Amino acid sequence: MPASTSRSAQIRAKLDHPVIDSDGHTLEFRPALLDFVKAQGGPKLVERFEALRADAWYRMSEAERARTRTIRPAWWGVPWKNTLDRATAALPALLHSRLDEMGIDFAVLYPTASLGFPHLADEDLRRALCRAVNTYHAEIYREFSDRMAPVALIPMHTPKEAIAELEHAVGHLGLKAVMMASYVMRPHADGKGQWYDTLCLDSAYDYDPVWAKCIELKVSPTFHSNTKGVASRGSISSYTFNHIGHFAASGEALCKAAFLGGVTRRFPSLRMAFLEGGVGWGCSLYSDLVGHWKKRNRHAIQDLNPDNLDRERFWQLHRQYGGKLMAGRPDDQATRDLALYIGTGNPIGPTVEDPAMLDEFARCGIDSLEDVRERFVPNFYFGCEADDPINAWAFDARKNPLGARLRAIFSSDIGHWDVPDMRDVTAEAFELVEDGHISEADFRDFVFGNPLALWTGTNPEFFKGTVVEAYCGST
Repeated sequence: MPASTSRSAQIRAKLDHPVIDSDGHTLEFRPALLDFVKAQGGPKLVERFEALRADAWYRMSEAERARTRTIRPAWWGVPWKNTLDRATAALPALLHSRLDEMGIDFAVLYPTASLGFPHLADEDLRRALCRAVNTYHAEIYREFSDRMAPVALIPMHTPKEAIAELEHAVGHLGLKAVMMASYVMRPHADGKGQWYDTLCLDSAYDYDPVWAKCIELKVSPTFHSNTKGVASRGSISSYTFNHIGHFAASGEALCKAAFLGGVTRRFPSLRMAFLEGGVGWGCSLYSDLVGHWKKRNRHAIQDLNPDNLDRERFWQLHRQYGGKLMAGRPDDQATRDLALYIGTGNPIGPTVEDPAMLDEFARCGIDSLEDVRERFVPNFYFGCEADDPINAWAFDARKNPLGARLRAIFSSDIGHWDVPDMRDVTAEAFELVEDGHISEADFRDFVFGNPLALWTGTNPEFFKGTVVEAYCGST
């Protein structure tokens, strides 16, 4: 189908602004990728790479899956019926030639098979494979930089490791977009189980040097971490059960930690994007933070101080209205103290809380409701797929506290099962306008204004030399 006849191309032709896709997906061409893996670490690294094939579930009996709780993996995850699209996701030249057909001017591209490499537990394997994949993408997309930019994979197990790969990927390879692991699973000190390190709050390390390095190198950190198999997403029979909400869960945990941990206060120019989870969770988190600050800021929290209780009147009310609850009970101090205990960390007797820990918003420097908005809205961006109706919530200033409009960004997810035809993605996104849920100005922000702010907020020259450059002063 010629570009001009696709629905997406027709919509793009009517717009006075470009369409920036902030999360398209490629499918690694494995024969070539193996060459880069071998160049990075030799035949032994290739062997270890090949051993990562996720087919253990298929080799197990149903009883073994139940015993080991091996989760149902992704299956039939890309469009096989659409041969052209399947090849397009793997071949940079073909993708480049078809962007007009998709109604897309510029695409930031994420991997598929190597998406989880930053989370590998083996340090040597993790670092070697991330570097091999980054080199592979830098090489095969370099000649198409006018319309496409691949991301670099950045492992985050330690700040030192993250900084080393940032410097190599950005400084040496010339990549200008990065995807970081949004959490690290770490063993408990006693060796019993693991804990979920969100990098920004109560972390094992201080990651401020990483955020500072991002600003120095002019890259906006983006996050796209898998949480299938984490917490409640552990079905051994249903991929759909494990998949729904899993990107949102990893994004929400890190976003909340970055806010409450004060990252956006210390690095106000930093832009962080959480991909493929939509914006619904972002709207909910923002609203919850506003609500929590109203009731639990350093002044309001004193309303909850147990020392405020008139204990004598409290007991008198129990004796007057307690009826059968109080019948036959002794009027002694032990009974009175026990009546105060509610079993949720509320101590009996005078408060034992450390005054220095009462203000849980101190790290982020929040003194007013407006501060909540200003520490959240400008810094966080939310990757939204074209067919998600919840995208409209981001732009509804009537529903979001303090009239906020969250930074939703168009993220096509081309290359994966939820895009059966790449030619339809821009048209699907525009359906929110056609159905009256958002305005054309909202759509402009969604596919252009917000992505432009994300990518140029840390690197004003992100689109230099691209087809978008001419529009960069038109927001």
